[in-house]
Amino acid sequence: MLSLPAALALLAPLSVSAVELDLAGVRRYAASQEQVSAISQFGDLRPTDWAYQALSNLIERYGCVAGYPNGRFAGPKQMSRYEAAALLHACLDQITEVTDELKRLLKEFSQELAVLKGRVAGLEAKVGDLEANQFSTTTKLSGLATFVLGANSFGGSASALVKQSQAAFAATTINYDVQLSFDTSFSGKDLLRTNLRAGNFAGSSFGGAGPSSLSQLEVAFQEDCGSGTDCGDVVAIDRLFYQWPLGSGFTATFGARVGQDDMLALWPSVYPAETVLDVLTVAGAPAAYNKNLGAGAGLWWQQQGFSVSANYVAANGDRGNPAEGGLASEGAGGTGTIQIGYSQGQWGLAAIYSYIQNANDLVVYGTNFVLDSLTNPGNTSALGLSGYWQPAHSGWMPSISAGWGLNSTSYDNEDNNNALVSNSQSWSVGLQWQDALLKGNALGLGVGQATFATSLQGGDTPRDGNYVWEWWYKFQLTDNIAVTPALFYLSRPLGGNTPQGESFQQLGGLIKTSFSF
Repeated sequence: MLSLPAALALLAPLSVSAVELDLAGVRRYAASQEQVSAISQFGDLRPTDWAYQALSNLIERYGCVAGYPNGRFAGPKQMSRYEAAALLHACLDQITEVTDELKRLLKEFSQELAVLKGRVAGLEAKVGDLEANQFSTTTKLSGLATFVLGANSFGGSASALVKQSQAAFAATTINYDVQLSFDTSFSGKDLLRTNLRAGNFAGSSFGGAGPSSLSQLEVAFQEDCGSGTDCGDVVAIDRLFYQWPLGSGFTATFGARVGQDDMLALWPSVYPAETVLDVLTVAGAPAAYNKNLGAGAGLWWQQQGFSVSANYVAANGDRGNPAEGGLASEGAGGTGTIQIGYSQGQWGLAAIYSYIQNANDLVVYGTNFVLDSLTNPGNTSALGLSGYWQPAHSGWMPSISAGWGLNSTSYDNEDNNNALVSNSQSWSVGLQWQDALLKGNALGLGVGQATFATSLQGGDTPRDGNYVWEWWYKFQLTDNIAVTPALFYLSRPLGGNTPQGESFQQLGGLIKTSFSF
């Protein structure tokens, strides 16, 4: 038995010149809205014609009516030659035997088949060009643009410090932050994430430049471009990592720029729906959950609510000098983390341990007294215990997120200074009411202390500590636009560096507008 392609090669060539065609008729056929019309512009094939009868027999034998209206052959009705050629073309893939009658049909409609084949080939070429130039269908883009209008004021009995802070940081500012996330999957289960980010908070009191060491807003943008340099308005790679499942509940992550929090199976907090003070978003343990960002890798296991995560991040992993960078080197700026967690429906609980290389600004949130001490080379062991509970339905009962951190620090030269911080703690509690007053809105209250010293190398107890409060209400104007007015208060932002016997406080307000897309 001859194969169909071989049989087609023996027939008259399926090429056709413009002279042999009724071009006006072809154009009318091309403009038709129907794939195949029962009665068309070319009424030149009648039920009494041999070709009509042969085609009808072929369709009846193989049931090849794909593309015909209602999926059935509406005979006996007059049809055009192009209709007949389209039906014949639809049957070719199903035909298993080349008969004399089929050869005769192919020869009879060779010109029409050539035109149809040319049109299909042209469309396929155009589709191919579109696919080659379009954005990958496996990549999704999401974005978040944020504007913050805010101001700070300072008070207390330390008049010189108050005046200095008012002069340097009391101006009303408006800042922005933009984040673009490209998520690509190659198998449907893996993830290649690329985040681009830009902002101009570095010079404002909301970006860590104020008298408080707290980088107060989640939208604060800190780009590593050298000491004292404002890197605002520069689009930079904020994340670039690949994540894939290994089976049996395991997930692996590797990246040239990946965060500690990207490699944890469980985040033990549901607070907040809208960030105001970033220090209240790190589960009460800002040292253990330090969100170190750099080159790293991690592995987690998760099944039936239980999870175990382990990861390592080197903030300076892109640098070649081992004294200033590299992986697992003296200057790596590394954080090694292990987390054990359990979550079930409305609640979750996690314990975490992080081993941190000091002198790399990895512990961001703390009193100035603690952060000044951690600029000395050494290591910090950070423990955290955090959890959350949320009601099954929104109402008067809020969700509750709470956490506590305990840290122990040792220094490469312990005899250097007995006034260095040896032990420190932190804690926070966040309450959040979903659908408060109106459906979709949210009300939040947070309180806590960033990392504060509890004992020194020499055994003394320092006068450290700083209570942080925030109150906010989120208006969800649309699915993609939210406006959040907020107030925040810091009782002692300088902690132990506050002049002895004097007080110094910070009060701030802001309006945060977020656009998600």
